[in-house]
Amino acid sequence: MALGNGLAVPLMAEVAESYGTGAVLIPLWVDLAVPAGALALVAATASVPALRAARLRTAQVIGMGRAAGGGRGRGRRVRNLLGRLPLPRAVSLGLASPFARLARSATTAAAVTFGALVVTFAVGLGSTLIAVQQDGDPDRGGDVTVRSLARPGEGPAGTAPPAPADPAAVAEAIGARPETASSYRTARTQVSVAGLKGGAPLVAYEGDAPGADHTMVSGRWFGARGEAVAATRFLQATGVHVGGTVVLSEQGRTVRLLIVGEVFDLGDQGMTLRTDTASVAALGSRYLPSNFSVRLAPGADAGNYVEALNAALKPLGAQAEAGGPGKSSVIRAMQALIAMLTVMLVSVACLGVLNTVVLDTRDRVRDLGVFKALGMTPRQTLVQVLTSVGVIGLAAEAVGVPLGVALHGWVMPEMGRAVGTTIPPADVDVFGPVLLGALALAGVVIAVAGALLPAGWAARTRTAQALRAE
Repeated sequence: MALGNGLAVPLMAEVAESYGTGAVLIPLWVDLAVPAGALALVAATASVPALRAARLRTAQVIGMGRAAGGGRGRGRRVRNLLGRLPLPRAVSLGLASPFARLARSATTAAAVTFGALVVTFAVGLGSTLIAVQQDGDPDRGGDVTVRSLARPGEGPAGTAPPAPADPAAVAEAIGARPETASSYRTARTQVSVAGLKGGAPLVAYEGDAPGADHTMVSGRWFGARGEAVAATRFLQATGVHVGGTVVLSEQGRTVRLLIVGEVFDLGDQGMTLRTDTASVAALGSRYLPSNFSVRLAPGADAGNYVEALNAALKPLGAQAEAGGPGKSSVIRAMQALIAMLTVMLVSVACLGVLNTVVLDTRDRVRDLGVFKALGMTPRQTLVQVLTSVGVIGLAAEAVGVPLGVALHGWVMPEMGRAVGTTIPPADVDVFGPVLLGALALAGVVIAVAGALLPAGWAARTRTAQALRAE
């Protein structure tokens, strides 16, 4: 509990700072309920083998030391079959070992499956969070962003805030640079929407606004006059679907827009409407200072471009900066939490493997002594033990990785719906062939990591000591 509190409190403080809320402490009831729940879980888990041990007869327990049960007989039959294959003897012995104790092998497989599931889900969750942050901001722009109003505090101290730069002059300065491939301007305002109390933010575009730069949940980006795209919560609040129309009004003037797409937009509480400037020109709205998004020609250096462009923009009162938005502190805090929980749960899985492999190795120590007497080297002993858990890891990851992918595919859309948005399928389907290939090794890595200590102990055990073991 002390370790959990020590790790949780700083992380919760970082999340609170990111959201601008007060510090959150761990309630007392959590510190009391968690140990009680852990104790109950341990008791429930131990009750099955405890009841089995209680029902064993005395003579059966005394004769267990050297008797070869059905499991060992089955293990020998599998060992003989695998011995006919052109494999090193240590490998064939390791492959046959799980069949001698099926229940114990199933326990190891369950631990590895859990670990592979956790790793897969954590990797998917982290990848989706990064994709959501990037794709959930349609204003992230291109290679360079130009602001027609300098950031607060960048002018001389004690002076009034500068007026916004003339958009036409800024557009001319951007177009004069030979490295500029394309650019477009965006400006914001607030408009009244029929059927929506309080209105909604409107972003008007002018220039070459490529629809491919924006992630769509459904439909397409606007491409003609009178078309618009809207965020998920806007559509939910107005009851409009893709293909429907909305009516905007401003001081008695109205325009009707056709919604042709649902854009993935997490800004402004998901209430933003986006369209071309010409589509809402009839409203005569007063826009906030404009921003320009610039896409550079192939091979152009963004740093040099920004430096040269700022020299031309400074007299106008505008400013250019390279790159899109950085990773938010909220995302960093959530990724830290995911990493911490993943390490803890994978450690639990490795300890589960360690426990079962220790039991299995000590139970088979006499067999290992016989193999050593017949000439098995410590390295071959190590290979045998690691092979026995490696094959379990392979089987377990074949179950754990698909379960992790399925869990991720179910949880992420539910998380989006919980906050009133729809996460695009492209941001949920983050498991490409390369990533799945890397995750396919997770089960083997967890199994081998948990078995290293008992495998080393088995390799170092002397032959005479192993032969005397019961």
